[in-house]
Amino acid sequence: MATLFRMPGVSADADEAVLEAWTVQQGATISSGQTIASVETEKAVVDVESDIDAVVHALLVPGGATVPVGDPIAVLLEIDEDPAEGEKLLAQLGLGGDQAAETATAIASAPEEAQAPPAPAPDAPAPSATVVAAPAASSNGGRVFASPIARKLAREKGIDFATLTGTGPGGRIVRDDVLAAASAGTAPVTAAAPPAASAAAAPQPAAQPVAPVVRPGWEATPHSKLRKLVASRLQASKQQAPHFYLRTSLRVDALLALRAQLNAAGSDRISVNDFIVKAAAKALIDVPEMNVVWSEEAVLHAPQADVAVAVASDRGLVTPVISGVEGLSLSALSRRIKDAVARANDGKLQQSELEGGTLTISNLAMFGVEEFDAIINPPQAGILAVGAAVKQPVVGDDGEIAVAGVVKVVLSVDHRPVDGVVGAKWLARFKELIENPLQIIV
Repeated sequence: MATLFRMPGVSADADEAVLEAWTVQQGATISSGQTIASVETEKAVVDVESDIDAVVHALLVPGGATVPVGDPIAVLLEIDEDPAEGEKLLAQLGLGGDQAAETATAIASAPEEAQAPPAPAPDAPAPSATVVAAPAASSNGGRVFASPIARKLAREKGIDFATLTGTGPGGRIVRDDVLAAASAGTAPVTAAAPPAASAAAAPQPAAQPVAPVVRPGWEATPHSKLRKLVASRLQASKQQAPHFYLRTSLRVDALLALRAQLNAAGSDRISVNDFIVKAAAKALIDVPEMNVVWSEEAVLHAPQADVAVAVASDRGLVTPVISGVEGLSLSALSRRIKDAVARANDGKLQQSELEGGTLTISNLAMFGVEEFDAIINPPQAGILAVGAAVKQPVVGDDGEIAVAGVVKVVLSVDHRPVDGVVGAKWLARFKELIENPLQIIV
């Protein structure tokens, strides 16, 4: 029977996603497991697969459309099913054949690299993300159909749903409808004053951020979805995870010499960061009390060393997780990291590659930064901030002063799952590995 293919929940913390592009056309026959669209979340671009063998009867939204999770984006038919069954589904959505045909034409004529709609000018109504024509907001016995994020925005902005016209599938009110109404100056709802007793018992609103004073000549760069997500997660990390910091200095002359030998003998160019990630993973295996994450019910112990690597990609900060690092050779690890960085810059990381891990490596050595404190990437237990190698005088075990390459590192630790002694044991083992680098590769 004809079925609706809906926008999947590709990210646990997203109410909506951008349908970046279709990889099939209307009328195409598809098989189970075949990729039919790519969907962009705040973190990555994810391939979406069909779970059935089917024929694409209609594509309901074009590339670049922002769609609430759960909304229909296509109508699929069983193989050899009568197309009339698909038309019935379209009619139930309030989409006639002409409207569906217009959408199909728009999709077919769109460029291969579908772009999201441009941001509206400050004084202009926000454009709707979808191009499917729809009737006014649907209701059923007074019920207004709207996406969860549209309801949340309407409450925040004090906008009455009765004043809105839905442009989503079947007349559903979506986020852009609320934003358009807010930009156009739709009158907010005036709520009746609560009784005195209720007002006294009501919780006080949270303090609002102090608005910046904007001077002439300042320019505004609107927040990207990724920037807003990073800001939200890091703010939550500093507020919820009690950070403590452990610092040490590493002598890296032996490591640099070993790296030069490996690069001269092999085809893969190994970086200092590759050594650091590998050493961090071995230290997690050797000090398993550090290889954990916090949950409200329990401390969760990881069976292998999955280490995230902070990447300042062209799209913003992302932290792809390299799984099972302890079992990878240095050259294999180097290739995995280079591949993750390249795909991060292209926005092609899978959602699964951005989840998990117990520790992140954040390395700013290439910018000449000698030392810094990093914020933990929740729910991981720690993050290691790595600075640049600097030549400086050091006192050897024999008491003699010599010049050596020294790297300063700072381990930020979540004190909920990890005590100070455990963090110190892990850092001591990491230091031992870096200063005796043959232990890293054997």
